[in-house]
Amino acid sequence: MTAPNNRLQDQVVIVTGSGSGIGRATALAFARVGAHVLAVGRRAEALHKTAAEHPGIAVLPADITGDGAPQAVINAAVDRWGRLDVLVNNAGATAAMPLADTDAQRVTDLFALNVTAPSLLACAALPHLRAGRGAIVNVSSTYGHRPHPSRPPWRPPGGGRLDRPPRRPRRHLDRRTGPHHRRRSGTHLTARSVAPVPGSLTGAPFPDAGQPDLAPPASGPAPRGRP
Repeated sequence: MTAPNNRLQDQVVIVTGSGSGIGRATALAFARVGAHVLAVGRRAEALHKTAAEHPGIAVLPADITGDGAPQAVINAAVDRWGRLDVLVNNAGATAAMPLADTDAQRVTDLFALNVTAPSLLACAALPHLRAGRGAIVNVSSTYGHRPHPSRPPWRPPGGGRLDRPPRRPRRHLDRRTGPHHRRRSGTHLTARSVAPVPGSLTGAPFPDAGQPDLAPPASGPAPRGRP
């Protein structure tokens, strides 16, 4: 990860799900270019292993689905560093749950983590991000483009709508933070959704790799011609 002109020096970044995988790699990447990183996750031991790799990472063990947790996470970063510049909504989960085996509580739990918590985090972060021309990054999933027979019929994390591509959260945020809105409000906020493919960042395949996809991967530009 590179930061032109060291733009990320002393920026404050929250990364959820920082205990392993993409979250750990993201937290370390930001820290290595000079950002102050708050690593958030359920597993304290895993978070401390992430923090041990760089002094620029602080840890906050938290279940972001808990009552008041999203606001508490944002407050922790602002109280510690006095600002917030980037929110990375990375924490998420899926389940081996074909439609025929759908369980109400598992669906509720998945939506709480994949949809409700990131939405509330973004809401709580918004005043701080607007003040500092900040950014929200939603880490999504390729399942919106590549349905799988052993997975639920929605795309976790980062969206929740049935069979929608991972751009939808970004398109919604763009309408509220895009150029026209920014001209009216005098604010500037960038929102992006990304959907890493298996092994692209961590080298780890999906746990059910080898089973056939229901559809081939989709390709083409994002809305408005963006990559």
